[in-house]
Amino acid sequence: MLDQLGALADTPWIYVIVAVSVLLDVFLPVLPSGVLVITAATAAAGSAVGTHGHTALPEMFALVACAATASVVGDLVAYRVAWRGGDRFDRAIARSRRLTAAQERLGTALLRGGGALVVVARFAPAGRSVVSLGAGVMHRRVREFLPWSALAGVTWALYSVFLGYFGGQWLGATWIGTAVSVFALFLAGAGAAFLVRRPHEPEAAAAEAG
Repeated sequence: MLDQLGALADTPWIYVIVAVSVLLDVFLPVLPSGVLVITAATAAAGSAVGTHGHTALPEMFALVACAATASVVGDLVAYRVAWRGGDRFDRAIARSRRLTAAQERLGTALLRGGGALVVVARFAPAGRSVVSLGAGVMHRRVREFLPWSALAGVTWALYSVFLGYFGGQWLGATWIGTAVSVFALFLAGAGAAFLVRRPHEPEAAAAEAG
């Protein structure tokens, strides 16, 4: 796979594949879009190692732009779909305590201007789906949601691409380099999931007082 992506890294097809994967994983969180972005970056960085006068940085920034743009577009599509089918999505979310709690926290965070939760949730498994669909179900205004979605997409894309870049630079275009980078992405996801689930201090204090 690394060899195939290494060959594709020099063609426009790699950006098409990355864009489609990132665009769709808001609806299909099982798609390994983060792993694909890292693998593509590792392959491009590894192929540049030892090549005189060539650096992989232009490819890295192109991957960041591609992944971030696809992330924001996917978020907006999910947001609009949920906005129009709000009742159906609301019933689906109501069946899950975790999704209901995440929806409530999202609403509070956006209302108070604390949209950093949107950025953190972008790294958590299925967090992007919950945020984008939840914002649409709750009919949050675009200006409340879009800037944080853009920041989340850029942050996630930068982190993922440069994980792959440094892995490829240090360890070459090998499975070891990819595995180390993917593990770092997994750790970020686990940490993000913990932060999303943890109640805010004021809310916890109010619950104890009640």
